[in-house]
Order: sequence, then structure tokens, then C-alpha cells
Amino acid sequence: MTPADTVAALAALAHEHRLAAFRLLVQAGPEGMPAGAIAEALGLAPSSLTFHLQALQRAGLLGQRRASRQVIYAADFAAMNGLIAYLTENCCGRDEACAPACTPVTSERSVA
Repeated sequence: MTPADTVAALAALAHEHRLAAFRLLVQAGPEGMPAGAIAEALGLAPSSLTFHLQALQRAGLLGQRRASRQVIYAADFAAMNGLIAYLTENCCGRDEACAPACTPVTSERSVA
């Protein structure tokens, strides 16, 4: 991911409705959600939602496909992971300073 791509992605996410839509689509998984269901879940007018989804799409964070008469939007997980990798690679360059923040979290359960 280039610095320009990173700026575009962060700028797109730097709005309450776009961040909420992106998080909802991440939760929905690769199958995504129809635009109408996203608007309903977020309480947004369809025209307003379209504006925000287009901004996320221009930033490369969403994909869309047609299913009959519906437009299905889905988070681009490769782009999301690229953004996270770019931030941690370039922002955690000194291992001794950032190691706890950059260490992957694992779920381990102890049996007692």
C-alpha cells in the first residue's frame, strides 16, 4: 500500500457514517450486504448512504456486485489488511518501543 492509498483509506474512514458502514460490512463477512439493509441498520437515507459507500469504494475499501435488482456491498479484506500492515510496518519500526502494541493477539484458554 502506498502512502497515497493509506491517506485515501484513512480519510474515507474518518467520518462517523462511513466508519459505521465499513465496520458493519466487516462484520457481515465476504458475502456483504444489500445497500438497503445497510441503510436500515445504520438509520441513514439511501441517498446519503450511497454517497458514503461511494467514498469508501473510491478509497478501495469496498467492492460491489449486483444480485438481481440489489447492489451488494462487501468490505475488501485484502485492502483492510494492507492498511493495517502498512500502519504497523511503518509506525512500529522500532521493536523495543512498539513490540507490545504490534504483537498479534491470540486467544488462549487455560483449562483449570
